[in-house]
Amino acid sequence: MGANLMREDAEPVDQPSRSDGFVRGLSEVIGGPVGEHAVDRAGGARSGGGFWTASRIVLALVCLTLALHWVQKSPCQDGAWRDFQQYKQFCYTDVLALYYAEGLNEGKVPYADHPVEYPVLTGAFMGALGLPVHELGKDNPEINQGQWFYNLNALVLGAIAVGAVGALLALRKRRPWDAAMFALSPALLVTATVNWDLLAIGLAVFGMLAWARHRPVAAGVLLGLGCAAKLWPLFILGPILVLAFRTKRWRAAMTTLGTGIATVLAVNIPVALLFTESWKRFFDLNSTRPIDWGTFWYIGRYLDNKWSPNSAGPFQWLSDHVSTLNLLTYLLFGLACIGIAALGVYAPRRPRLASLAFLVVAAFLIFSKVWSQQYVLWLLPLAVLARPRWGAFLVWQLAEVAYFLAFYGELLGAEGKQVFPEGVFVLAATLRLAGVVAMCYFVVRDILRPELDPVRETYADDPDGGDFDGAPDPDVLHEPERVPVRA
Repeated sequence: MGANLMREDAEPVDQPSRSDGFVRGLSEVIGGPVGEHAVDRAGGARSGGGFWTASRIVLALVCLTLALHWVQKSPCQDGAWRDFQQYKQFCYTDVLALYYAEGLNEGKVPYADHPVEYPVLTGAFMGALGLPVHELGKDNPEINQGQWFYNLNALVLGAIAVGAVGALLALRKRRPWDAAMFALSPALLVTATVNWDLLAIGLAVFGMLAWARHRPVAAGVLLGLGCAAKLWPLFILGPILVLAFRTKRWRAAMTTLGTGIATVLAVNIPVALLFTESWKRFFDLNSTRPIDWGTFWYIGRYLDNKWSPNSAGPFQWLSDHVSTLNLLTYLLFGLACIGIAALGVYAPRRPRLASLAFLVVAAFLIFSKVWSQQYVLWLLPLAVLARPRWGAFLVWQLAEVAYFLAFYGELLGAEGKQVFPEGVFVLAATLRLAGVVAMCYFVVRDILRPELDPVRETYADDPDGGDFDGAPDPDVLHEPERVPVRA
């Protein structure tokens, strides 16, 4: 059985203390890897083995992480941010700030009464929670509307995060402990409610679950709704098309693509027609924004100033010519997508969907001119599905936390209260970038050497693949088709 234990129905269940070298090393502190007969309860290796199965433990862990996150944000919940408290205590959140900035505290309907800087579904989500709080506040002037709004968002977004973990568990029934990477993520702990990104994450993960369960229409609707909340879930459609090309299984892929695009249009067109200027705010803002904090371009601009303090270097020039910067970011992302597509087509064995999806979203972040602190959440579920190994994952997560802490120090410096030289922040941004690049390296390595893929140690092919799972896999260069042997 190797690293896997068996259920009574002969379905293998992975145990990280036996299959993951990093976890195995840590387990030596408490006596070594778990034994074959010691996992009836915690590992869920046998049905009826107790309440605390692996899945329930993981769900409890994500609830604990979200509760700790709420505590970490609690100093800012009253909205009385004095002397830059929101930066000194690392508790800033857009959710509370934008309740006032977007006019929700005045009862303004998003898009109809006030332009919103986010895609339509996120704006609708803000209004759906914010307007009832405003109405409640009118009848109860003693309540702190901003605090109520934040706590309501924290509750709903937390429920979405728990649902996303449930979907990850459904995608990895033989590897339930993989979802603990999301549940215990340090990045989730510090950024869960900085913005509304968990809404898109929940829709994307449930969209992938629908695809895995051969429900292409539902997958398209969910991914389309995810795109209407944040752009990136639509990127998952690209790897689906690449794998459809490799397997020649087009029907489900085109159904999902068509349904996804139709959903995005159905959500956006009514708002675009009725409130055109407000709807365009998101696109106008993104097209005119210069180089933002902590990006690859920000690091380059800093080096420009160090190497040529008396003249504008190429990155500073790009910051001053935003239209050219936009074209360059799109070009680099497009080239990266072409490379990922080529990898998907020419790899020795058909890559898994999650692996390609992780690479596409990571490439978008690496080359984007905007990389907000909470964008790390986009990669979390894809990292869990693409490469469930704890060692590199935790190194990357520590780099993200270091960036999170340095970012608030940089914000204090921008307000005239310098904590450390800007080079410290640039170093943290560089480490974050290196962490994501390292994760991409390991994913690409596992694609080129599929015998190293931890998921394929447990599953015969691709548990997220939907119609592609178990499909004949011809070598696109010289071999006839191969059908993977199922475990």
